[in-house]
Amino acid sequence: MTASDNQMNGAESLVHTLIDSGVEVCFSNPGTSEMHFVAALDKVAGMRCVLGLFEGVVTGAADGYYRMKDKPAVTLLHTGPGLANGIANLHNARKAGSGVVNIVGDHATYHVEYDAPLTADVEGLAAPVSGWLKTSTSATEVATDGATAVAQANTYPGQVATLILPANTAWEKSDGPAQQVTATSTPRVPTSRIESVVSVLRSGEPTAIVMTGHCLRAEALETASKIAATCGAHLFGQTSNARLERGAGRVPLRTVPYPVDAAIKTLAPYKNIITVSAKAPVAFFAYPDKPSCLYPADSNVHVLAHANEDCVEALHELADLLNANAAMPILQTDPVAAIPTNNALDVKNIAATIAHLLPDNAIVIDESITAAVPMFQETSRAAPHDWLQICGGSIGAGFPLATGAAVACPDRKVVALQADGSGMYTLQALWTQARENLDITTVLLSNRAYAILKHELKNVGATTGDHAGNIALDMMELNRPDLDWVALARGMGVEGGRATDIKSLVAELKKGLQSEGPYLIEAIL
Repeated sequence: MTASDNQMNGAESLVHTLIDSGVEVCFSNPGTSEMHFVAALDKVAGMRCVLGLFEGVVTGAADGYYRMKDKPAVTLLHTGPGLANGIANLHNARKAGSGVVNIVGDHATYHVEYDAPLTADVEGLAAPVSGWLKTSTSATEVATDGATAVAQANTYPGQVATLILPANTAWEKSDGPAQQVTATSTPRVPTSRIESVVSVLRSGEPTAIVMTGHCLRAEALETASKIAATCGAHLFGQTSNARLERGAGRVPLRTVPYPVDAAIKTLAPYKNIITVSAKAPVAFFAYPDKPSCLYPADSNVHVLAHANEDCVEALHELADLLNANAAMPILQTDPVAAIPTNNALDVKNIAATIAHLLPDNAIVIDESITAAVPMFQETSRAAPHDWLQICGGSIGAGFPLATGAAVACPDRKVVALQADGSGMYTLQALWTQARENLDITTVLLSNRAYAILKHELKNVGATTGDHAGNIALDMMELNRPDLDWVALARGMGVEGGRATDIKSLVAELKKGLQSEGPYLIEAIL
Protein backbone atom coordinates (compact mmCIF):
# COMPACT_ATOMS: atom_id res chain seq x y z
CA MET A 1 0.00 0.00 0.00
CA THR A 2 1.37 3.41 -0.93
CA ALA A 3 0.94 6.73 0.77
CA SER A 4 -1.54 7.72 -1.93
CA ASP A 5 -3.66 4.68 -1.08
CA ASN A 6 -4.15 6.10 2.41
CA GLN A 7 -5.66 9.23 0.84
CA MET A 8 -8.30 7.33 -1.09
CA ASN A 9 -11.91 7.73 -0.16
CA GLY A 10 -14.20 4.72 0.10
CA ALA A 11 -15.51 5.04 -3.45
CA GLU A 12 -12.01 5.13 -4.94
CA SER A 13 -10.94 2.10 -2.94
CA LEU A 14 -14.06 0.28 -4.14
CA VAL A 15 -13.46 1.04 -7.82
CA HIS A 16 -9.82 -0.06 -7.53
CA THR A 17 -10.97 -3.28 -5.86
CA LEU A 18 -13.64 -4.03 -8.44
CA ILE A 19 -11.14 -3.61 -11.28
CA ASP A 20 -8.53 -5.72 -9.46
CA SER A 21 -11.24 -8.39 -9.06
CA GLY A 22 -11.75 -8.56 -12.82
CA VAL A 23 -14.81 -6.34 -13.27
CA GLU A 24 -14.54 -4.40 -16.54
CA VAL A 25 -17.97 -2.81 -17.12
CA CYS A 26 -20.30 -0.64 -15.06
CA PHE A 27 -23.89 -0.29 -16.30
CA SER A 28 -24.98 2.89 -14.61
CA ASN A 29 -27.90 5.14 -13.74
CA PRO A 30 -26.54 7.25 -10.86
CA GLY A 31 -28.01 9.89 -8.58
CA THR A 32 -26.79 12.29 -5.88
CA SER A 33 -25.82 9.58 -3.39
CA GLU A 34 -23.48 8.01 -5.94
CA MET A 35 -21.57 11.12 -7.03
CA HIS A 36 -18.36 10.15 -5.22
CA PHE A 37 -18.49 6.73 -6.89
CA VAL A 38 -19.06 8.47 -10.25
CA ALA A 39 -16.05 10.71 -9.58
CA ALA A 40 -13.99 7.66 -8.66
CA LEU A 41 -14.85 6.02 -11.99
CA ASP A 42 -13.39 9.13 -13.64
CA LYS A 43 -10.21 9.04 -11.55
CA VAL A 44 -9.45 5.32 -11.66
CA ALA A 45 -8.68 3.91 -15.11
CA GLY A 46 -9.92 0.51 -16.23
CA MET A 47 -13.72 0.50 -16.01
CA ARG A 48 -15.96 0.95 -19.06
CA CYS A 49 -19.06 2.92 -18.03
CA VAL A 50 -22.30 2.40 -19.96
CA LEU A 51 -25.20 4.73 -19.18
CA GLY A 52 -28.79 3.52 -19.18
CA LEU A 53 -31.73 5.92 -19.04
CA PHE A 54 -33.78 3.56 -16.87
CA GLU A 55 -32.64 1.18 -14.16
CA GLY A 56 -34.39 -1.79 -15.81
CA VAL A 57 -32.09 -1.27 -18.78
CA VAL A 58 -29.07 -1.25 -16.49
CA THR A 59 -29.94 -4.46 -14.62
CA GLY A 60 -31.10 -6.30 -17.76
CA ALA A 61 -27.90 -5.36 -19.59
CA ALA A 62 -25.84 -6.74 -16.71
CA ASP A 63 -27.80 -10.00 -17.02
CA GLY A 64 -27.10 -10.25 -20.77
CA TYR A 65 -23.45 -9.38 -20.23
CA TYR A 66 -22.92 -12.19 -17.74
CA ARG A 67 -24.70 -14.77 -19.88
CA MET A 68 -22.20 -14.19 -22.70
CA LYS A 69 -19.07 -13.24 -20.74
CA ASP A 70 -19.36 -15.63 -17.76
CA LYS A 71 -18.14 -12.81 -15.52
CA PRO A 72 -20.12 -10.13 -13.71
CA ALA A 73 -20.54 -6.47 -14.51
CA VAL A 74 -21.40 -3.83 -11.92
CA THR A 75 -24.62 -1.88 -11.86
CA LEU A 76 -24.81 1.55 -10.24
CA LEU A 77 -28.28 2.34 -8.90
CA HIS A 78 -29.72 5.24 -6.89
CA THR A 79 -31.21 4.47 -3.48
CA GLY A 80 -34.31 2.34 -2.90
CA PRO A 81 -36.46 3.73 -5.73
CA GLY A 82 -33.65 3.31 -8.27
CA LEU A 83 -33.14 -0.27 -7.17
CA ALA A 84 -36.90 -0.83 -7.32
CA ASN A 85 -36.96 0.33 -10.94
CA GLY A 86 -34.40 -2.35 -11.76
CA ILE A 87 -35.86 -5.22 -9.75
CA ALA A 88 -37.87 -6.84 -12.57
CA ASN A 89 -34.74 -7.60 -14.57
CA LEU A 90 -32.81 -8.55 -11.43
CA HIS A 91 -35.56 -11.12 -10.91
CA ASN A 92 -34.87 -12.40 -14.44
CA ALA A 93 -31.12 -12.42 -13.73
CA ARG A 94 -31.63 -14.44 -10.56
CA LYS A 95 -33.73 -17.02 -12.38
CA ALA A 96 -31.11 -17.18 -15.17
CA GLY A 97 -28.28 -17.81 -12.71
CA SER A 98 -26.50 -14.64 -13.79
CA GLY A 99 -23.78 -13.02 -11.72
CA VAL A 100 -24.43 -9.32 -11.14
CA VAL A 101 -22.82 -6.92 -8.65
CA ASN A 102 -25.22 -4.15 -7.68
CA ILE A 103 -23.79 -1.02 -6.09
CA VAL A 104 -26.77 0.81 -4.62
CA GLY A 105 -26.08 4.25 -3.23
CA ASP A 106 -27.98 5.32 -0.14
CA HIS A 107 -28.24 8.22 2.27
CA ALA A 108 -25.34 8.83 4.63
CA THR A 109 -25.70 6.64 7.71
CA TYR A 110 -26.37 9.64 9.97
CA HIS A 111 -28.99 11.06 7.57
CA VAL A 112 -31.32 8.05 7.51
CA GLU A 113 -33.00 8.95 10.81
CA TYR A 114 -34.46 12.12 9.26
CA ASP A 115 -36.63 10.13 6.82
CA ALA A 116 -35.82 12.27 3.78
CA PRO A 117 -37.99 11.77 0.66
CA LEU A 118 -35.76 9.06 -0.87
CA THR A 119 -35.30 7.13 2.37
CA ALA A 120 -36.39 3.54 1.81
CA ASP A 121 -35.84 0.00 3.07
CA VAL A 122 -33.11 -0.74 0.55
CA GLU A 123 -32.20 -4.07 2.10
CA GLY A 124 -35.86 -5.10 2.12
CA LEU A 125 -36.13 -4.30 -1.58
CA ALA A 126 -32.87 -6.03 -2.50
CA ALA A 127 -33.23 -9.22 -0.46
CA PRO A 128 -35.72 -11.13 -2.68
CA VAL A 129 -33.51 -10.81 -5.79
CA SER A 130 -30.09 -11.08 -4.12
CA GLY A 131 -28.10 -14.17 -3.26
CA TRP A 132 -25.79 -12.00 -1.17
CA LEU A 133 -26.56 -8.65 0.44
CA LYS A 134 -24.68 -6.23 2.67
CA THR A 135 -24.71 -2.57 3.70
CA SER A 136 -21.26 -1.11 4.25
CA THR A 137 -21.04 0.71 7.58
CA SER A 138 -17.72 2.52 7.16
CA ALA A 139 -15.33 3.62 4.43
CA THR A 140 -12.66 1.26 5.76
CA GLU A 141 -14.77 -1.83 4.99
CA VAL A 142 -16.12 -0.78 1.57
CA ALA A 143 -13.25 -2.29 -0.43
CA THR A 144 -13.42 -5.65 1.34
CA ASP A 145 -17.18 -5.69 0.89
CA GLY A 146 -16.71 -4.99 -2.80
CA ALA A 147 -14.23 -7.85 -3.23
CA THR A 148 -16.63 -10.16 -1.41
CA ALA A 149 -19.52 -9.02 -3.61
CA VAL A 150 -17.59 -9.97 -6.77
CA ALA A 151 -16.71 -13.37 -5.33
CA GLN A 152 -20.33 -13.93 -4.39
CA ALA A 153 -21.53 -12.93 -7.86
CA ASN A 154 -19.09 -15.47 -9.30
CA THR A 155 -20.47 -18.28 -7.13
CA TYR A 156 -21.54 -20.97 -9.62
CA PRO A 157 -23.58 -20.67 -11.75
CA GLY A 158 -23.74 -16.96 -10.86
CA GLN A 159 -25.85 -14.93 -8.46
CA VAL A 160 -26.94 -11.37 -7.75
CA ALA A 161 -24.77 -9.71 -5.10
CA THR A 162 -25.96 -6.35 -3.78
CA LEU A 163 -23.71 -3.92 -1.90
CA ILE A 164 -25.46 -0.90 -0.42
CA LEU A 165 -23.12 2.08 -0.23
CA PRO A 166 -24.15 4.88 2.16
CA ALA A 167 -22.93 8.22 0.84
CA ASN A 168 -20.56 8.93 3.71
CA THR A 169 -18.81 5.56 3.31
CA ALA A 170 -18.03 6.68 -0.24
CA TRP A 171 -16.60 10.10 0.62
CA GLU A 172 -14.79 9.33 3.89
CA LYS A 173 -11.17 8.17 3.92
CA SER A 174 -10.45 4.47 3.40
CA ASP A 175 -7.51 2.16 3.94
CA GLY A 176 -7.09 1.61 0.19
CA PRO A 177 -8.05 -1.30 -2.07
CA ALA A 178 -8.74 -4.79 -0.77
CA GLN A 179 -7.31 -8.02 -2.04
CA GLN A 180 -9.34 -10.15 -4.42
CA VAL A 181 -11.59 -12.73 -2.76
CA THR A 182 -11.74 -16.16 -4.38
CA ALA A 183 -15.19 -17.47 -5.23
CA THR A 184 -16.33 -20.64 -3.53
CA SER A 185 -15.41 -23.71 -5.57
CA THR A 186 -18.25 -25.36 -7.47
CA PRO A 187 -19.56 -28.47 -5.65
CA ARG A 188 -19.15 -31.74 -7.51
CA VAL A 189 -22.07 -34.11 -7.83
CA PRO A 190 -21.63 -37.07 -5.46
CA THR A 191 -20.69 -40.30 -7.22
CA SER A 192 -23.50 -42.12 -5.42
CA ARG A 193 -26.08 -39.84 -7.03
CA ILE A 194 -24.55 -40.32 -10.49
CA GLU A 195 -24.62 -44.10 -9.96
CA SER A 196 -28.30 -43.96 -9.01
CA VAL A 197 -29.03 -42.14 -12.28
CA VAL A 198 -27.09 -44.82 -14.15
CA SER A 199 -29.50 -47.39 -12.71
CA VAL A 200 -32.49 -45.36 -13.87
CA LEU A 201 -31.10 -45.02 -17.41
CA ARG A 202 -30.35 -48.75 -17.58
CA SER A 203 -33.84 -49.68 -16.40
CA GLY A 204 -35.31 -49.51 -19.89
CA GLU A 205 -38.19 -47.36 -18.63
CA PRO A 206 -39.18 -44.30 -20.68
CA THR A 207 -36.99 -41.47 -19.41
CA ALA A 208 -36.75 -37.75 -20.11
CA ILE A 209 -33.64 -35.75 -19.25
CA VAL A 210 -34.54 -32.10 -18.56
CA MET A 211 -31.60 -29.70 -18.58
CA THR A 212 -30.62 -26.05 -18.29
CA GLY A 213 -27.59 -23.96 -17.33
CA HIS A 214 -24.08 -24.70 -18.54
CA CYS A 215 -25.01 -28.15 -19.85
CA LEU A 216 -26.77 -26.36 -22.73
CA ARG A 217 -23.41 -25.31 -24.17
CA ALA A 218 -22.44 -27.18 -27.36
CA GLU A 219 -19.83 -29.57 -25.94
CA ALA A 220 -21.93 -30.58 -22.92
CA LEU A 221 -24.97 -31.09 -25.15
CA GLU A 222 -22.98 -33.53 -27.26
CA THR A 223 -22.17 -35.52 -24.12
CA ALA A 224 -25.84 -35.51 -23.13
CA SER A 225 -26.82 -36.61 -26.63
CA LYS A 226 -24.40 -39.57 -26.43
CA ILE A 227 -25.97 -40.57 -23.10
CA ALA A 228 -29.48 -40.35 -24.54
CA ALA A 229 -28.51 -42.33 -27.64
CA THR A 230 -26.91 -45.07 -25.55
CA CYS A 231 -29.85 -45.44 -23.17
CA GLY A 232 -32.86 -44.52 -25.33
CA ALA A 233 -33.66 -41.46 -23.23
CA HIS A 234 -34.98 -38.17 -24.64
CA LEU A 235 -33.39 -34.76 -24.08
CA PHE A 236 -35.31 -31.60 -23.23
CA GLY A 237 -34.38 -28.10 -22.21
CA GLN A 238 -36.38 -26.11 -19.70
CA THR A 239 -39.13 -23.95 -21.17
CA SER A 240 -36.84 -20.90 -20.88
CA ASN A 241 -33.05 -20.97 -20.72
CA ALA A 242 -30.31 -18.44 -20.07
CA ARG A 243 -28.16 -19.54 -23.00
CA LEU A 244 -28.51 -22.38 -25.48
CA GLU A 245 -25.87 -23.10 -28.13
CA ARG A 246 -27.76 -24.45 -31.15
CA GLY A 247 -28.07 -24.45 -34.94
CA ALA A 248 -26.32 -26.33 -37.75
CA GLY A 249 -23.80 -28.92 -36.56
CA ARG A 250 -25.03 -28.77 -32.96
CA VAL A 251 -27.37 -30.96 -30.93
CA PRO A 252 -31.02 -30.07 -31.62
CA LEU A 253 -32.93 -29.67 -28.37
CA ARG A 254 -36.64 -29.67 -27.70
CA THR A 255 -37.84 -27.56 -24.80
CA VAL A 256 -40.75 -28.23 -22.49
CA PRO A 257 -43.72 -26.36 -24.01
CA TYR A 258 -45.15 -23.30 -22.26
CA PRO A 259 -48.88 -24.20 -22.70
CA VAL A 260 -49.93 -26.57 -19.93
CA ASP A 261 -51.87 -29.00 -22.13
CA ALA A 262 -49.02 -29.28 -24.63
CA ALA A 263 -46.46 -29.80 -21.87
CA ILE A 264 -48.54 -32.49 -20.17
CA LYS A 265 -48.96 -34.32 -23.48
CA THR A 266 -45.22 -34.05 -24.21
CA LEU A 267 -44.16 -35.48 -20.84
CA ALA A 268 -46.97 -38.03 -20.48
CA PRO A 269 -44.95 -41.02 -21.82
CA TYR A 270 -42.13 -40.77 -19.28
CA LYS A 271 -41.82 -42.93 -16.21
CA ASN A 272 -38.67 -41.11 -15.09
CA ILE A 273 -37.68 -37.45 -15.20
CA ILE A 274 -33.96 -36.76 -14.69
CA THR A 275 -33.13 -33.12 -13.98
CA VAL A 276 -29.75 -31.56 -14.72
CA SER A 277 -29.42 -28.06 -13.20
CA ALA A 278 -33.16 -27.74 -13.86
CA LYS A 279 -36.23 -28.10 -11.70
CA ALA A 280 -38.88 -30.69 -12.40
CA PRO A 281 -41.21 -29.03 -14.95
CA VAL A 282 -44.09 -27.00 -13.52
CA ALA A 283 -46.63 -24.65 -15.09
CA PHE A 284 -45.88 -20.92 -15.27
CA PHE A 285 -49.26 -20.23 -13.67
CA ALA A 286 -52.08 -22.06 -11.94
CA TYR A 287 -55.09 -22.81 -14.12
CA PRO A 288 -58.52 -23.99 -12.96
CA ASP A 289 -58.80 -27.79 -13.06
CA LYS A 290 -55.25 -28.27 -14.37
CA PRO A 291 -52.22 -29.62 -12.47
CA SER A 292 -49.26 -27.50 -11.45
CA CYS A 293 -46.77 -30.28 -12.19
CA LEU A 294 -46.40 -30.98 -15.90
CA TYR A 295 -45.12 -34.55 -15.60
CA PRO A 296 -47.30 -37.59 -14.76
CA ALA A 297 -48.21 -38.08 -11.12
CA ASP A 298 -46.71 -41.57 -11.18
CA SER A 299 -43.41 -40.42 -12.69
CA ASN A 300 -40.25 -40.54 -10.60
CA VAL A 301 -38.07 -37.42 -10.49
CA HIS A 302 -34.31 -37.98 -10.15
CA VAL A 303 -31.82 -35.16 -9.65
CA LEU A 304 -28.48 -35.59 -11.39
CA ALA A 305 -27.20 -32.07 -10.60
CA HIS A 306 -28.65 -29.21 -8.62
CA ALA A 307 -28.30 -25.70 -10.08
CA ASN A 308 -25.25 -24.88 -7.92
CA GLU A 309 -23.40 -28.11 -8.78
CA ASP A 310 -21.03 -28.86 -11.65
CA CYS A 311 -23.50 -30.23 -14.19
CA VAL A 312 -20.97 -30.51 -17.01
CA GLU A 313 -18.58 -32.70 -15.02
CA ALA A 314 -21.56 -34.78 -13.86
CA LEU A 315 -22.56 -35.43 -17.48
CA HIS A 316 -19.00 -36.52 -18.30
CA GLU A 317 -18.92 -38.89 -15.33
CA LEU A 318 -22.34 -40.25 -16.26
CA ALA A 319 -21.18 -40.88 -19.84
CA ASP A 320 -18.10 -42.72 -18.54
CA LEU A 321 -20.16 -45.01 -16.29
CA LEU A 322 -22.58 -45.76 -19.14
CA ASN A 323 -19.78 -46.37 -21.67
CA ALA A 324 -21.52 -43.76 -23.82
CA ASN A 325 -18.50 -41.87 -25.11
CA ALA A 326 -18.24 -44.01 -28.24
CA ALA A 327 -21.81 -43.20 -29.24
CA MET A 328 -22.51 -40.67 -31.97
CA PRO A 329 -24.36 -37.53 -30.84
CA ILE A 330 -27.37 -36.50 -32.86
CA LEU A 331 -26.46 -33.24 -34.63
CA GLN A 332 -28.52 -30.81 -36.67
CA THR A 333 -27.80 -31.62 -40.30
CA ASP A 334 -31.05 -30.55 -42.00
CA PRO A 335 -30.61 -27.68 -44.46
CA VAL A 336 -31.93 -24.29 -43.46
CA ALA A 337 -35.36 -23.43 -44.85
CA ALA A 338 -35.57 -21.30 -47.98
CA ILE A 339 -36.89 -17.76 -47.85
CA PRO A 340 -40.69 -18.06 -48.22
CA THR A 341 -42.07 -17.29 -51.66
CA ASN A 342 -45.65 -16.45 -50.76
CA ASN A 343 -44.60 -12.99 -49.44
CA ALA A 344 -47.06 -13.04 -46.51
CA LEU A 345 -45.62 -11.42 -43.38
CA ASP A 346 -46.83 -13.94 -40.81
CA VAL A 347 -44.80 -15.20 -37.87
CA LYS A 348 -43.73 -18.49 -39.45
CA ASN A 349 -42.51 -16.74 -42.60
CA ILE A 350 -40.66 -14.13 -40.56
CA ALA A 351 -38.97 -16.89 -38.56
CA ALA A 352 -37.97 -18.78 -41.72
CA THR A 353 -36.54 -15.61 -43.24
CA ILE A 354 -34.50 -14.83 -40.13
CA ALA A 355 -33.24 -18.42 -40.03
CA HIS A 356 -32.13 -18.22 -43.65
CA LEU A 357 -30.25 -14.92 -43.22
CA LEU A 358 -28.90 -15.38 -39.67
CA PRO A 359 -25.11 -14.92 -39.72
CA ASP A 360 -22.74 -17.49 -38.31
CA ASN A 361 -22.05 -17.19 -34.56
CA ALA A 362 -24.85 -14.70 -33.94
CA ILE A 363 -26.37 -14.11 -30.51
CA VAL A 364 -30.17 -14.23 -30.64
CA ILE A 365 -32.25 -12.59 -27.91
CA ASP A 366 -35.78 -14.02 -27.79
CA GLU A 367 -38.52 -11.85 -26.32
CA SER A 368 -40.92 -12.64 -29.15
CA ILE A 369 -43.57 -13.87 -26.64
CA THR A 370 -46.49 -15.33 -28.66
CA ALA A 371 -44.19 -15.81 -31.65
CA ALA A 372 -41.62 -17.72 -29.58
CA VAL A 373 -42.59 -21.25 -30.66
CA PRO A 374 -42.29 -20.77 -34.45
CA MET A 375 -39.21 -18.59 -33.95
CA PHE A 376 -37.52 -21.36 -31.98
CA GLN A 377 -38.59 -24.13 -34.34
CA GLU A 378 -37.72 -22.41 -37.62
CA THR A 379 -34.28 -21.25 -36.46
CA SER A 380 -33.14 -24.68 -35.26
CA ARG A 381 -31.49 -25.27 -38.67
CA ALA A 382 -29.89 -21.82 -38.95
CA ALA A 383 -26.17 -21.16 -38.76
CA PRO A 384 -24.63 -21.92 -35.33
CA HIS A 385 -25.76 -19.34 -32.77
CA ASP A 386 -26.55 -18.70 -29.09
CA TRP A 387 -30.19 -18.36 -28.01
CA LEU A 388 -31.01 -16.26 -24.91
CA GLN A 389 -34.47 -16.24 -23.32
CA ILE A 390 -36.26 -14.55 -20.43
CA CYS A 391 -35.86 -16.90 -17.49
CA GLY A 392 -37.97 -15.14 -14.89
CA GLY A 393 -41.02 -14.36 -17.01
CA SER A 394 -40.76 -10.62 -16.33
CA ILE A 395 -41.18 -8.89 -19.69
CA GLY A 396 -39.03 -5.96 -20.71
CA ALA A 397 -35.79 -7.96 -20.78
CA GLY A 398 -35.22 -8.19 -24.53
CA PHE A 399 -33.75 -4.80 -25.41
CA PRO A 400 -31.53 -4.73 -22.28
CA LEU A 401 -30.33 -8.34 -22.75
CA ALA A 402 -29.32 -7.48 -26.30
CA THR A 403 -27.46 -4.40 -25.03
CA GLY A 404 -25.47 -6.35 -22.46
CA ALA A 405 -24.70 -9.21 -24.85
CA ALA A 406 -23.39 -6.76 -27.46
CA VAL A 407 -21.14 -5.08 -24.89
CA ALA A 408 -19.83 -8.50 -23.85
CA CYS A 409 -19.23 -9.73 -27.42
CA PRO A 410 -18.45 -6.78 -29.73
CA ASP A 411 -17.19 -9.15 -32.43
CA ARG A 412 -20.53 -10.97 -32.77
CA LYS A 413 -23.79 -9.88 -34.38
CA VAL A 414 -26.71 -9.66 -31.95
CA VAL A 415 -30.20 -10.26 -33.35
CA ALA A 416 -33.07 -9.31 -31.03
CA LEU A 417 -36.54 -10.77 -31.60
CA GLN A 418 -38.75 -8.30 -29.74
CA ALA A 419 -42.50 -8.20 -29.18
CA ASP A 420 -43.97 -4.71 -29.25
CA GLY A 421 -45.83 -4.74 -25.93
CA SER A 422 -42.87 -5.93 -23.86
CA GLY A 423 -40.54 -3.68 -25.85
CA MET A 424 -42.28 -0.60 -24.46
CA TYR A 425 -41.12 -1.50 -20.95
CA THR A 426 -37.46 -0.76 -21.68
CA LEU A 427 -37.25 0.95 -25.07
CA GLN A 428 -34.74 3.38 -23.49
CA ALA A 429 -32.16 0.65 -24.15
CA LEU A 430 -32.23 1.71 -27.81
CA TRP A 431 -30.63 5.01 -26.79
CA THR A 432 -27.82 3.14 -25.06
CA GLN A 433 -27.37 0.95 -28.14
CA ALA A 434 -27.00 4.08 -30.27
CA ARG A 435 -24.69 5.82 -27.82
CA GLU A 436 -22.38 2.81 -27.61
CA ASN A 437 -22.76 1.98 -31.33
CA LEU A 438 -23.64 -1.63 -30.51
CA ASP A 439 -23.96 -4.18 -33.32
CA ILE A 440 -27.60 -5.14 -32.76
CA THR A 441 -30.31 -5.79 -35.33
CA THR A 442 -33.79 -5.83 -33.81
CA VAL A 443 -36.82 -7.42 -35.47
CA LEU A 444 -39.76 -5.73 -33.77
CA LEU A 445 -42.88 -7.90 -34.09
CA SER A 446 -45.69 -5.37 -34.22
CA ASN A 447 -49.07 -7.00 -33.68
CA ARG A 448 -50.16 -3.94 -31.69
CA ALA A 449 -51.49 -6.00 -28.81
CA TYR A 450 -50.61 -7.84 -25.64
CA ALA A 451 -51.42 -11.00 -27.59
CA ILE A 452 -50.21 -13.34 -24.82
CA LEU A 453 -52.84 -11.89 -22.48
CA LYS A 454 -55.60 -12.60 -24.97
CA HIS A 455 -54.60 -16.25 -24.86
CA GLU A 456 -54.33 -16.27 -21.09
CA LEU A 457 -57.70 -14.59 -20.59
CA LYS A 458 -59.29 -17.68 -22.06
CA ASN A 459 -56.81 -20.19 -20.61
CA VAL A 460 -57.49 -19.23 -16.99
CA GLY A 461 -61.25 -19.47 -17.54
CA ALA A 462 -61.90 -15.77 -17.00
CA THR A 463 -64.18 -15.66 -20.06
CA THR A 464 -66.53 -18.06 -21.77
CA GLY A 465 -66.49 -18.66 -25.49
CA ASP A 466 -63.92 -17.28 -27.90
CA HIS A 467 -64.47 -13.56 -27.36
CA ALA A 468 -63.98 -11.32 -24.36
CA GLY A 469 -65.90 -8.12 -23.76
CA ASN A 470 -64.81 -4.74 -25.04
CA ILE A 471 -63.44 -3.54 -21.68
CA ALA A 472 -61.21 -6.59 -21.28
CA LEU A 473 -59.97 -6.48 -24.86
CA ASP A 474 -59.30 -2.77 -24.68
CA MET A 475 -56.70 -3.42 -21.97
CA MET A 476 -54.84 -5.74 -24.35
CA GLU A 477 -54.80 -3.67 -27.53
CA LEU A 478 -51.91 -1.31 -28.32
CA ASN A 479 -53.85 1.05 -30.55
CA ARG A 480 -55.51 4.46 -30.44
CA PRO A 481 -52.82 5.44 -31.37
CA ASP A 482 -50.69 2.74 -33.01
CA LEU A 483 -47.08 2.71 -31.88
CA ASP A 484 -44.67 3.94 -34.55
CA TRP A 485 -41.55 1.91 -33.82
CA VAL A 486 -39.46 3.35 -36.61
CA ALA A 487 -40.09 6.84 -35.25
CA LEU A 488 -39.46 5.68 -31.68
CA ALA A 489 -36.15 4.10 -32.71
CA ARG A 490 -35.01 7.16 -34.63
CA GLY A 491 -35.93 9.32 -31.67
CA MET A 492 -33.44 7.23 -29.67
CA GLY A 493 -30.78 7.55 -32.38
CA VAL A 494 -31.32 4.12 -33.95
CA GLU A 495 -31.90 3.85 -37.68
CA GLY A 496 -34.63 1.55 -38.90
CA GLY A 497 -37.26 0.66 -41.43
CA ARG A 498 -40.65 -0.99 -41.75
CA ALA A 499 -41.48 -4.36 -43.32
CA THR A 500 -44.99 -5.18 -44.56
CA ASP A 501 -44.17 -8.29 -46.58
CA ILE A 502 -41.35 -10.82 -46.93
CA LYS A 503 -39.69 -8.92 -49.76
CA SER A 504 -39.36 -5.76 -47.67
CA LEU A 505 -38.34 -7.83 -44.61
CA VAL A 506 -35.47 -9.37 -46.57
CA ALA A 507 -34.32 -5.93 -47.71
CA GLU A 508 -34.49 -4.51 -44.19
CA LEU A 509 -32.76 -7.52 -42.63
CA LYS A 510 -29.90 -7.21 -45.07
CA LYS A 511 -29.54 -3.53 -44.14
CA GLY A 512 -29.51 -4.36 -40.46
CA LEU A 513 -27.13 -7.30 -40.73
CA GLN A 514 -24.72 -5.29 -42.87
CA SER A 515 -24.77 -2.41 -40.41
CA GLU A 516 -22.12 -2.29 -37.70
CA GLY A 517 -24.39 -0.37 -35.36
CA PRO A 518 -27.95 -0.76 -34.08
CA TYR A 519 -30.81 -1.11 -36.56
CA LEU A 520 -34.51 -1.75 -35.91
CA ILE A 521 -37.01 -3.36 -38.28
CA GLU A 522 -40.70 -2.99 -37.49
CA ALA A 523 -42.45 -6.04 -38.93
CA ILE A 524 -46.16 -5.27 -39.22
CA LEU A 525 -48.21 -8.38 -38.47
